[in-house]
Amino acid sequence: LVSAMNRVQLLGRVGQDPIMRQVEGKNPVTIFSLATNEMWRTGDSEMSQGGGDISQKTTWHRISVFRPGLRDVTYQYVRKGSRIFVEGKIDYGEYTDKNNVRRQATTIIA
Repeated sequence: LVSAMNRVQLLGRVGQDPIMRQVEGKNPVTIFSLATNEMWRTGDSEMSQGGGDISQKTTWHRISVFRPGLRDVTYQYVRKGSRIFVEGKIDYGEYTDKNNVRRQATTIIA
């Protein structure tokens, strides 16, 4: 028997204070963004002392918290700039923006 797994772990800084959204007919959700940084050395020689420059890439993740206890604690205590660890699953979805354009959205369900 082969099982499937969808699990992600992120350690980063919160981009803005979380907001709580209530969609009619559904449970509330707390939403915030999380920035993760990846750093690497560029240049010809990886081994030489001081060789190359350090490059950095920041990736922004959209985090959604649905579980009632966790959702409320996140909304109350997580703040912009906080360094936090998030574990969850990746969710790929679609939505239509205000200009009626279909867009892809990747969300981490914490």
